[in-house]
Amino acid sequence: MNEKLALSDDILLSCSKPERYIGNEVNSVTKDLKDVKIRFAFCFPDVYEIGMSHLGIQILYGMFNSYDDVWCERVYSPWTDMDQVMRENKIPLFALESQDPVHDFDFLGFTLQYELCYTNILQVLDLSGIPFTSAERTDWSCPIVIGGGPCTYNPEPIADFFDIFYIGEGENHYRALFDLYEQCKADGTSRRDFLIKAASIPGMYIPSLYEVKYKEDGTIESMNPTVEGIPSHITKDIVTDLDHAFYPSKPVVPFIKATQDRIVLEVMRGCIRGCRFCQAGQLYRPKREKSHEVLEKQAVELLKNTGYEEISLSSLSTSDYEQLPQLLDFLLKECGSKHVNISLPSLRIDNFSLDVMSKVQDIKKSSLTFAAEAGTQRLRDVINKGVTEEDILRGSHEAFLGGWNKVKFYFMLGHPWETDEDIAGIGEICNKVAAEYFDTVPKEKRNGQSVEITASTSFFVPKPFTPFQWAPMCRPEEFLEKAAKTKAGIRSQVNQKRIKYNWHEANASMLEGVFARGDRKLCKAILRAYEKGCLYDAWGEYYKYDVWMETFEELGIDPWFYVSRTRPDDEIFPWDILDCGVTKSFLLREWHTSQEGKISKNCANQCMGCGAKQYGVGICMEPKTDKNVGYAV
Repeated sequence: MNEKLALSDDILLSCSKPERYIGNEVNSVTKDLKDVKIRFAFCFPDVYEIGMSHLGIQILYGMFNSYDDVWCERVYSPWTDMDQVMRENKIPLFALESQDPVHDFDFLGFTLQYELCYTNILQVLDLSGIPFTSAERTDWSCPIVIGGGPCTYNPEPIADFFDIFYIGEGENHYRALFDLYEQCKADGTSRRDFLIKAASIPGMYIPSLYEVKYKEDGTIESMNPTVEGIPSHITKDIVTDLDHAFYPSKPVVPFIKATQDRIVLEVMRGCIRGCRFCQAGQLYRPKREKSHEVLEKQAVELLKNTGYEEISLSSLSTSDYEQLPQLLDFLLKECGSKHVNISLPSLRIDNFSLDVMSKVQDIKKSSLTFAAEAGTQRLRDVINKGVTEEDILRGSHEAFLGGWNKVKFYFMLGHPWETDEDIAGIGEICNKVAAEYFDTVPKEKRNGQSVEITASTSFFVPKPFTPFQWAPMCRPEEFLEKAAKTKAGIRSQVNQKRIKYNWHEANASMLEGVFARGDRKLCKAILRAYEKGCLYDAWGEYYKYDVWMETFEELGIDPWFYVSRTRPDDEIFPWDILDCGVTKSFLLREWHTSQEGKISKNCANQCMGCGAKQYGVGICMEPKTDKNVGYAV
C-alpha cells in the first residue's frame, strides 16, 4: 500500500471528492520500482467517476500489470477545482498508484472514447509538463504518448499531439511494443528511430511519419508515408479468440460511486446488425463470442474479488449472444443466492428476450429501453434499423404484462432524408405505446401506477467507417427546430401527460461532428481553444460554443466544411489511411442502398460482403440462417 500522497491534506479537503486523487483502491496494483523496466500511465481524459467505469482500461491495466517488467498506473483529468489548485501551486499531474509525476513515465496512454474529450487531452499534457506536440518531443526526456479507442479511427484532428495511435483491440501487440521500447532504450536508439521501428508492428499508426497533401477545395489529395518501408495503410488489430484473451479477475474498485458501479462481464465483441449510423457496429466486426463456461468462471472470480452487488452482461447486442440461456441459468443461481442483481442491457425484442426478462425480474426490475431511433418505418428502413412498429408494440405489450410500466425510447433527429412526417412519428409511436399499456393492464391491476414513457432524442452525427460518412449533418439551429417539432408532436397526443421528452445539446453535437470527420488542420484550433479556456467540452456547463466558433474564425477554419456538405463518392477521407476491416466499397454500397430506402440483411441471415471475413473468425465463419434473430431493445 502506497502511503505517499502528492497532495497535502489541506488541498484535498479544499476540493470536491478528494477520493479521486488518493489511489489505494481495492485491487489497485503497486510494484517495486527496482523490478520495473517500463512505467505506463494510463489516462481516461475525463473525471474519475467516468474513467473508472471504462472496461477497456481495466482490461489493459490488468494485462500490463501481469507483466513483471511493466507497472501500469491510472490517471484521470483533474476536476476544474483541482485543476486550478494544481496550476496555482505548480503541482505536476501524478499517477494514482505511486503518486509520482506523469512526466517521469515511459508511456502516457489515452483511451479516446468520444470527441469532446480532446481539450482534456491537452489539459493532461499541460499539467504533466509534457510538450503538446510530437514534433517538440525530440528525445527521451518525456513519455511516448499513445492513444487507443474508437476515436483513433479518425485521429487526424489530434494527430499532432500523439506519437502513436494503436488501431484496434489492445490485447495483441502491446507486448511487442514494450519489447521494442526496452531494446531501443538499451541500444541508445533515438526516439524517432523507435517510432519508425514501431510503425512495423501491426495496428500502430505513427502520424508524424505520414504527409497529408490537400487540394485547392480543402479536401485531401493524398496521404503517404515519408519513410521507406512503413505501411501505406494500417489495418486494425483484433482479438480472434476471446476465451483465451486476458480479462481482469480483480478490477480496481473505486472508493466513490462510479458511473457504472457494477461488475462488467463482456460476453462478446462485434454486432451482426448493420445500422447505417452506428460506428461501433462497423468498427468491432466481426461478432466474436466467449464461451459460457469461461464467462461463468469469470463471473465467480469477479464476484469474489470485488464485492459488487450487480453484474452486467456487456456487448453491443446481448441477446444476440447465442449461449445466453446457459449463462443466464448459471447466473440466476449464483447471483440469486448472493442477492446480486443482474443487468441485461442491449436486449432484442423477441420471445426469448422477453422470457429472459421474466426470469430476471425477481432480481431486478427497472425501466425498459427501446432504441427505436426513428419515428416511422420508412426512416427505420433508411437507417437499416430492422425494427417495426409491430415489434415495438408487441414487446411493450409483453413487458406490461410482465409488470413493467416504465419505458424509455431513444430516437435520433437529423437522419439523412428525414421529413416532418418522420419527426411527427416519434410522438405517435410513444402515444401508441401508452395506449397499449391501458389496453393491456386492467385498471384494478395497476396498483395506483400508470405508464411512464420517456422519449429522448440525440442528434445525428455522421461518423467515419459508417455508410453515413458521406452524409451532411444539420446545423444547431436545424436540430433545435427539429426538437421543437418533436416536442409539439408529443404534446398533441392524447396521452401526452404520460410522455416526457428530453433532447441533447445541439451546439455540442455540432463540435462532435466537426471532430468526427475532421483533418489535421483542426489540431491548431483545438490547441488555441484550450489556451482560451475550453475544457470538459462534454459537460454542458463548461462547453464554450462561442469560444470555439471565435477560434475557428480566427484561424480561417470553416467548421461547416466538415459538417454540412454531402461528400462525393470518390472523396478521400482523412481516415482512409486506416482499415477497420470493413471496406469502403461496402460502405458506399450501403450508402446508396439507404437512399433507396431499402434494408440489408444482418450477418446471421446473409453475408453482405463487408470485408470482415478477412479475419477468419466469428460470425463470418458460421452457417447462415433465416431465423428471426430479434430486434433492438
